[in-house]
Amino acid sequence: MSAALAAPKVAITGLAASHDIKREGSRLCFSDHYHYGSSAGLANKKKAEAEAISSWASFVDFEYGPTWANFKKASSKGMNCSQSTSGWGCELSARPCI
Repeated sequence: MSAALAAPKVAITGLAASHDIKREGSRLCFSDHYHYGSSAGLANKKKAEAEAISSWASFVDFEYGPTWANFKKASSKGMNCSQSTSGWGCELSARPCI
């Protein structure tokens, strides 16, 4: 972690401290560590997107706590959704930020 980030407003502790962190505007983000979420078999695309985001947030919360699990603050978001005979599903990736 660079000296400029040595004293952030929020302490970087636990597993989050094991990743390189960089400032992106007003946020602190994992510099190159992505997390993933997915969904399958949902009735429509909107529900599939929401379930994939929930999947991403649940795992980020488990590893780093709720401060990091806000998908609205995440960076480098990517989501691909498709419809199959079993319904809609999505795969997403994003870097957690606070």
